[in-house]
Formats: sequence, structure tokens, C-alpha cells
Amino acid sequence: MGLLQEKLAKYDLPQQYMAAGIYPYFRTIESDQDTEVIINGRKVLMFGSNAYLGLTNHPKVKEAAINAIKKYGTGCAGSRFLNGTLDLHIQLEKKLADFVGKEDAIVYSTGFQVNLGVVSCITGREDYILWDEQDHASIIEGHRLSFSTKLKYKHNDMESLEKQLQKCEPDKIKLIVMDGVFSMEGDIAKLPEIVALAKKYNASIMVDEAHGLGVLGDHGRGTCNHFGVTDDVDLIMGTFSKSLASIGGFIASDKDTINYLRHNSRSYIFSASNTPAATAAAGAALDIMLNEPERIEHLWKLTHYALDGFRNMGCEIGHTETPIIPLFIRDNDLTFRVVKELFDAGIFVNPVVAPAVAPNDTLIRFSLMATHTKEQLDRALEAIQTIFRKHNLIP
Repeated sequence: MGLLQEKLAKYDLPQQYMAAGIYPYFRTIESDQDTEVIINGRKVLMFGSNAYLGLTNHPKVKEAAINAIKKYGTGCAGSRFLNGTLDLHIQLEKKLADFVGKEDAIVYSTGFQVNLGVVSCITGREDYILWDEQDHASIIEGHRLSFSTKLKYKHNDMESLEKQLQKCEPDKIKLIVMDGVFSMEGDIAKLPEIVALAKKYNASIMVDEAHGLGVLGDHGRGTCNHFGVTDDVDLIMGTFSKSLASIGGFIASDKDTINYLRHNSRSYIFSASNTPAATAAAGAALDIMLNEPERIEHLWKLTHYALDGFRNMGCEIGHTETPIIPLFIRDNDLTFRVVKELFDAGIFVNPVVAPAVAPNDTLIRFSLMATHTKEQLDRALEAIQTIFRKHNLIP
């Protein structure tokens, strides 16, 4: 065995949890991604999905993907930069730019690649990137590749952000990057206050709307629209893998910024294009989002009902205001054990443990879809109350 293999073989934490019977990852789903899924031949309620509008098995979305394969085939066989641009890509980019209120947009193969490719290249050596400590991993990886000075501010803490802005040279570019809705704890960025600070210190803003699109704003246009600050935000990023029921991502901005990214963002230039099916599916999901606002209305009714239920139960749910509801456990092993017991009770939820969060911040991520019913939610609340009470997590 070589030195590399010897080092990697020492990593046996997953095996320890497997031996204990509480390993919670890579659970294999044998059905479509719906409110109820089949795992090992057994039906369980899905409260771990990011498909906030429940569109992944919508007939119109599937039909659009199938028709795209029939016309264009299964792949583009190249990057957008060279031979991989379809009219489908151009059409979707225009629709997305119009949807979020920007001049232009470009589509990437994944949302991760958007943040990786944009954040890493948009500022220079003498510039600054300011980022929230709870930003998504893709933002963190993006700024790690940048030559700019990186300044972290405390989560949603405007005093901390201002102190970091004060460290920056006034005549250099300052880019503030944050999630619109934070993916683990469901709280919303303080965008109006961030905009005010950006104006005070002549900074630019990029918002990751992965978990805001389809949830917040007019017809699901996101956090920027929700707060009425779209014109004050320089770059708006989004993904297709949540509300848009596909795979891919986009960045929207003014024409000059998009032109620069189109010719300099390496994860865009050197990656193969979105497949025709993924592109068409995202476009169809966007149309449904615009034409069926009742989906978002139902999602919010469920969200308020769930938040009230968890608060009345005595659960610690932090500052969430969205369909992402953290149920704090604050113990790695107990988090895994509770997830396993909930799964045995027919409820699929996701664990969030160290190193993704601090060991004393571990939680269960409970997320809602517009297609959930009140009856399904009641079943989940009842199971959670029983198991949390068993482990003294609630009174």
C-alpha cells in the first residue's frame, strides 16, 4: 500500500457509524422525488428535499425534457464557448434575466460551478471579497481560488460586516457575497441593511438565490425581489436543482458583467454545456412557477403551520423564516440516532453535523415542498414529537 492509500485508509469515521447502525448518507431512492419516496421497497415521507415547489415529476417538466432529447439528443458534446450552445440555452438565459430583473444571464452546468466560476474571477489581486461565515461551500471554494483579499464577517451581523468594510481601501473593488436564504438554518440575509452598507462604502453585492427562488418574492423571484432591492444588487445567482426541478445554475447581471464572465469564468468556459433535457426542464419549471402562484401560496401556508407546530412543541428552530426548518440537536451522534429513528418511523430528514457546522450546532434539516399535504406534515410532527421527547430534546 502506498503512502497516499495508507493516509486515506485511516479515515474510518463512516465505517464506525455504519457499525453502529446510524449511518445516514447515500440512502438509495427507488422512485421519483415526491412527497413520498420508496427506499428499500418501503414508502417514507420525504422532508429532506430541496424541490420546494414539488415540480420534479410534473408532467409538463418531464414532457419538456423528453421532447428536448428527441430533438437535440442527450448531450451537447462540448462547452458553451465552442460547440455546445443551443438555442434552448439562449432562450432560457433571456427568460431567467427577465425573471430576476437583470439585463442578461448565462447558464452553467451546476449551481456549484456558478459560484466557483464567478466568485473566483470577478475581482482582482488588489480587491476584496467579503463573505458571510455561513455562506454555501461553493461560495467558499470560489473565493479560495480568487487572488483577492478575503474578509469573513459574522453571520448576518451588520456591525461585523461594516468593520470588515472599513478595513478595505476606498478605491478598490469590494464584493459582498452571501446566500439570500441560508441553506442550513433557513434564515434570510439582511439585504436592505447590506445594501445600505454597500452604498456607504461603494461596494458591490452578489446574492446566491439558490434557496430563495420559488420561495420568496413576486412569483418566486427571490430574496432581492422580496426586499425590493433588485436594482441595488449587482449579481444574482440561482440554481435549477431546487425549485426549478432540474440540474444547472445561472448568473444574472448587467450586460458588461455577463460579457466579462462569458469570456473569463473558467468553470463556464471549460465545462460541458447543460444537457438539452436539463435546460428544457428548467425552462418548463420556470413557466409553471409563473403560471401557478398557488403553489407558493400553499408552500407558505405549510411553512407557517410547521413553524407554529415546532415552536409549540418546544423545538429549538433558530431564526428560520422559510420552508427550511432547522431542528437543533447539538450532538453529532444523537443527530444521527434521531435521523435513524425518524427514518424507521417513516420520515426522511437530513442530518447536518460537524464539520459542516460546529459540533454544538448540529441539527436536523426539515424542509417542505408545495406538494406536501397537511396530513403528511401532521404525521411528521407527531413522529418528531415522540422521538424528540424520548431523547429529552423537548419537554
